[in-house]
Amino acid sequence: MMPASAINEKQINQYELMRPDLDDSLARNHIEASKLSPFQRILLTTDGTVTEILEAYLFEPMRIVKLSEEIAATKQDIPYLNLKVGNEVIDRKILLQGKISRKNFIYAESIIVPDRLEPKFRDQLLNSKIPIGKLWLEHRSETFKEIVDSSQEPAEKLSDYFQISKEDKMLSRTYRVFSNRQPIMMITEKFPASYFVKDF
Repeated sequence: MMPASAINEKQINQYELMRPDLDDSLARNHIEASKLSPFQRILLTTDGTVTEILEAYLFEPMRIVKLSEEIAATKQDIPYLNLKVGNEVIDRKILLQGKISRKNFIYAESIIVPDRLEPKFRDQLLNSKIPIGKLWLEHRSETFKEIVDSSQEPAEKLSDYFQISKEDKMLSRTYRVFSNRQPIMMITEKFPASYFVKDF
């Protein structure tokens, strides 16, 4: 497996790394993204979505790998989403993976309320491999995120995805997303505590 730091510029150019408007903005100001530090790229290109933060930090485009996705009825109340038992939700588990390195960087679990999504957004969410953050941008969705929890726990069954031991720690955060003044989804993102402490 090739580490992201070993990816040369020629390989990167084979993929769409950033949105065209961000590339155009950098070009207009004679800024070469490849010569920026990771944090500088974050400051100049991210809109706050995890996908774009990773792409800026790692200088590698991300893709999602769907582990599971099903429409199901809730088995308990979910106060953060204003849901009662029996409400229909999309239960989704994915990995954010580097398109070139094939390295898994983030594991995410989402509980999504389909009735609160625009039909086209819902269709793309279910039938495409576009990360949620990029769908928000594509649909120009006005969203607000609220972090509701964070934790540190053993990797256990997630360890195989990251090639770490079951005892290694995972850091996570859970946040809910509002649109049109109502909660539309709750997302938990997890990554190994050993990640992102130095350049890959």
